[in-house]
Amino acid sequence: ATAEWNLRTPQDFAEARRALLHTLMHALESWLEADPARPFFTAFIHQHKKLLGDNPDARYFSAVIDPAHSYRIRGNLADATYTSFTVELGAGVDGDGIGSTLNDTEFTADANGDYEMIASATKVSGNWLQLPPGASSITTRHYYERKLSVNNDRMHHIPIDIQNLHTVEPRPAWDDASIAAGIRRVTGFVKRNTIPMNAGSDLPWVSRVPNQFPAPKKDATNESVTYAAKDNVYSMAPFVLAPNQALVIRGRFPKCRFANVVLFNRFLQTLNYEERQISLNRAQTRQDEDGNFEMIVAHRDPGSPNWLDTEGRAYGIIFWRFQLAEEEIPPLETAVVTLP
Repeated sequence: ATAEWNLRTPQDFAEARRALLHTLMHALESWLEADPARPFFTAFIHQHKKLLGDNPDARYFSAVIDPAHSYRIRGNLADATYTSFTVELGAGVDGDGIGSTLNDTEFTADANGDYEMIASATKVSGNWLQLPPGASSITTRHYYERKLSVNNDRMHHIPIDIQNLHTVEPRPAWDDASIAAGIRRVTGFVKRNTIPMNAGSDLPWVSRVPNQFPAPKKDATNESVTYAAKDNVYSMAPFVLAPNQALVIRGRFPKCRFANVVLFNRFLQTLNYEERQISLNRAQTRQDEDGNFEMIVAHRDPGSPNWLDTEGRAYGIIFWRFQLAEEEIPPLETAVVTLP
């Protein structure tokens, strides 16, 4: 990479340390005291814990489980645009992919949005989430498409809980052995989600060419990526822009459940969405009656309501999500322009 990619600079080193610490934060919260016999949901990301391609328009929760147990999950849809449950095989980006997925078209909730489901290896009647052999965790996804990104709405609450269907004995008092096992789980998660970050660079929806997107098309590669979403179509490309340059993106939103675009640093952390416009969903995007839009990725305000703010960084990543698309997704056309 040449100098404009901003790699191996003081800023890049600082963000690498921050990404490592955010990964460690999640590992401590989710894996240090993880016990599949006594599961609990932990918030995967928020404004101050960003990893694995977080999203201003979505909340995620995760729980460590084992198919040797059966669980009851209870929650409320909380007015989400989309809700789903994904069972992961393995515990990191180099894991064994996705085991099963259940979205809100595949389970029932009552008129108030309350639902209950069983997660188990053996099929049961009613709402059932399959736990196949090798299942190690459950991730929930709650997407929102509205003017105020859900992660900037600190008052919004999503009720969710998981409990073992069977009574278990109280946990023994912590000792050296159990603490050591917890530390191994933490370090294992951190290693799997930091060191092999380039493992997925051959994915068809990932571009190595700056400022150009692969055609967003549905394929099965999502199911091989441990923390990907089966219902999503992705398209990702790096942006590289000089101080006086901007990237114009033209496209059309397809008929789908949800769509947005997000700016990341190279460690797949969103930029500062609390104070800057670094993402756009359809409710936030100025578009014509047919869904056509023009977005501008730039270091300073170009006078467009669809400005994506780079924070002044010369290099970053642009990441698109299209969910449950009902039609072929139009290509994303790009052009680098010089700002006056």
